[in-house]
Amino acid sequence: MSNAPFGPGVPLVMDASAWHRQSRPAVLGRWEATVEADLLVSCPVAALEILTATRDEAEFATIEGALAALPQAPVTASACRAALGASRDLGARRRIPAADYLIAAAAAERGFGVLHADRHFELLATVLEFESVRLS
Repeated sequence: MSNAPFGPGVPLVMDASAWHRQSRPAVLGRWEATVEADLLVSCPVAALEILTATRDEAEFATIEGALAALPQAPVTASACRAALGASRDLGARRRIPAADYLIAAAAAERGFGVLHADRHFELLATVLEFESVRLS
C-alpha cells in the first residue's frame, strides 16, 4: 500500500465523497500523506456538503474547524460563470449536482485538482481544466 500523496503534486480540492472515505484502510495512508504535503484544500460548497452529515453541534464544530484550517478554494463569480459554461458544454450529459459543478470550477480557477470518489468529476474534467483524482 502506497503512502504517497494523492494526485500529481498539485493542491486538491476535496469533495464530500472523498472526505467520507478518508478513514478507510485503503485510503487513510495516502490521505494523511496528502494532508502532510499541504495538498488538501477545502471549498465552501464541499464544506456545506460535509457538514450536513454531522450528527450534533460538537461534531459540526470539530469538522468546521478542521475544514477552515485547510487552504481554501472560494467560489467566485467567475467560477460560477465557468460552472454554467460547463453545464452548457456538457449538453445532454449535464445532469450533475450543482455542488459538483461549483467545486470543479473553483478548483479549475486556481489550477487545482479535485480529490473525489464520484464519477461526475471525471466528466466535468472533460470541459473544465482540472485534474480529476479519484480515490483508489
